[in-house]
Amino acid sequence: MTSASELRSGKGDRDENFPVASWIIHPRHRALILAYYNFVRTADDIADHATLPPDQKLSYLDLLEAELLGRGDTQAEAVILRRALAERGMVPRHALDVLIAFRMDVTKLRYENWDEVIHYCRYSAMPVGRFMLDVHGESTSTWAASDALCAGLQINNHLQDCGKDFRELNRVYLPRDALAAHGASVEQLGLTESPPAMLACLQGLAVRNEALLDEGRALAAEIRDFRLGVDVAVIQAYADRIVRLLRVRDPLRERVHLNKFELLVFSLAGMFSEAGRRAIGGKAISRPGTAHDA
Repeated sequence: MTSASELRSGKGDRDENFPVASWIIHPRHRALILAYYNFVRTADDIADHATLPPDQKLSYLDLLEAELLGRGDTQAEAVILRRALAERGMVPRHALDVLIAFRMDVTKLRYENWDEVIHYCRYSAMPVGRFMLDVHGESTSTWAASDALCAGLQINNHLQDCGKDFRELNRVYLPRDALAAHGASVEQLGLTESPPAMLACLQGLAVRNEALLDEGRALAAEIRDFRLGVDVAVIQAYADRIVRLLRVRDPLRERVHLNKFELLVFSLAGMFSEAGRRAIGGKAISRPGTAHDA
């Protein structure tokens, strides 16, 4: 059996819509965060592999899970994360959760409605935010805002890559009821430009996702750790900018991503905004835990 590492796409932390273990995060946390990221990226690349048969994809995901739980030492990403978690006395629940999403990617190609997409995000995106909060010792009361932000980031990505996902994987995260409501069809995702119905659907979903991102806006203020709070503010700034672009652009016709200048501008905006808020006496907000647990 080929090592899971050999199935990696080549995509790395610098290709994401958010900073991974950025310099803002305290150095003591970076090795563990990168171990988690590499495990998740490897599993994601397996699920998205263009030529690997579905049964083999599931076998690799099962192998990663088994070795994360201590049953074997052949898959580097699983072993490194297992040991890194053990050093911190942390359980692997957030890594196990994302494997549920990647199995869904192999077996589920269509989503009926917004709630099904959010359910997918519960396993594909929300565990990442929860993991980061746990690493920093934050309260589970922060999970609700984190879940909203992480789901919003995931849906931004679904909208950005909707054409590529359809063409390369026959996978469509756009809800069927939203497509039907606008008179759009799945097949239109294979075009190089959105017809009016598809564009209206995509931009309508961006508007709905903007509301979801608004639900996560309190997260930075709820976090006690200064560095993590600033990092989250930067991520929020990126997500807000991307969703605003998705409201007016056509992701089938052009690449809707931030360029280097925009990354710099919105990084600085997020950092100065949150650092300034804390400097003038803004304290972490304490909220009751209302996270989306399923």
